[in-house]
Order: sequence, then C-alpha cells, then structure tokens
Amino acid sequence: MKKQQPGLFSQHEHALEKEYELCPKCGCELQIKNSKHGAFLGCNAYPTCDYSRPLVAHETMEQELIAGSSCPKCSHELAMKKGRYGIFIGCSNYPTCEHIEHQSEQEDQLACPECKKGHLAQRVSRYGKTFYACDAYPKCKFVVNYQPIEGHCEKCDFSLLLQKKSSGRVKLVCASKKCGHKQAED
Repeated sequence: MKKQQPGLFSQHEHALEKEYELCPKCGCELQIKNSKHGAFLGCNAYPTCDYSRPLVAHETMEQELIAGSSCPKCSHELAMKKGRYGIFIGCSNYPTCEHIEHQSEQEDQLACPECKKGHLAQRVSRYGKTFYACDAYPKCKFVVNYQPIEGHCEKCDFSLLLQKKSSGRVKLVCASKKCGHKQAED
C-alpha cells in the first residue's frame, strides 16, 4: 500500500476556492466578469458601484528615447512607442507635436491610380494582415490586399497591377475592381 504524501491543500482547502477581494469603493465582493476585451474584476453591486479593473495587468512599454535623433518638425528627441497597431517611432513631445516616422519612407513609391496625388503605402491591419492604401486617406480611400506593381492592364489600361501568388506561381492581375483581368507576367 502506497503512503500518501502531504498534498498542497489540506482537507478543508480546495484549489478552486479563492479568497474574495473587496471593492475599494463600496466594500462589496469583486467578481470575475467577461467583456469583448477579455476578463476583468468588477463589483457585485453594479450598477450602483461601477468599480472595475483588469484581471491581468498588461505590460506597458514606457517610451524609450532614441539617442541622437531629432524630430524634423519641433527638434525634440524621437522615441519608440507602443500603439494600437504595434511599435512605432514618434516625437517625445507628443500632444504638442504629432510627428510619426513611417516604416516605408521609400523613394520608389507607387502613385495612387485613383487620386493621382497620394502614394501607396504598406499598412498592417489590427488583425496582422498586410494591405496597401493611399496615404492621402481619408480624402482617397483606394486600398488593395495584394502587392501593387507598376504597369498597365492589357484590357482596360488601368495604371496599376497586383502581384498574386497562388500554388507557387506569380500572376499579374489588374488592380481595378471592375476589371480584374489576369495577364501573363512580363
């Protein structure tokens, strides 16, 4: 017969039982609740008491100054910051100066075929998908999901082509949503 080892909990304690916290506002118990943003602790006396706090403390990244850099608008130092779409570089003098460094400051940017004023810039959605949109947004709302290539459509003469990859092959497709003509790669 095996000898029982002392457990983590005594007979009167269970792993799922927990000590209840009290609300700092009204003194009622806090309860785990769910929302579209995840779990949080909320007061049982809701709606009388509206106290809530995150269940897990999120990591916060303090802005890290980049030594030797300067903002082209106000000459303050630039800093690495964390935002809604990830990490970016912006001015440390934020509410006064709203300068942001864009990832792809390239000279060979493609002109927007719709407004002819802006350029197509690579962006990342909040779900991590890459897309290409006109940098003159919100005046121009041109957007494509595939990598744009300079060229003209054989069928409608639209001034932009898309590079689509399927089953290991690369195909060029007209960027016009009305056309969508597939053509042989040059």
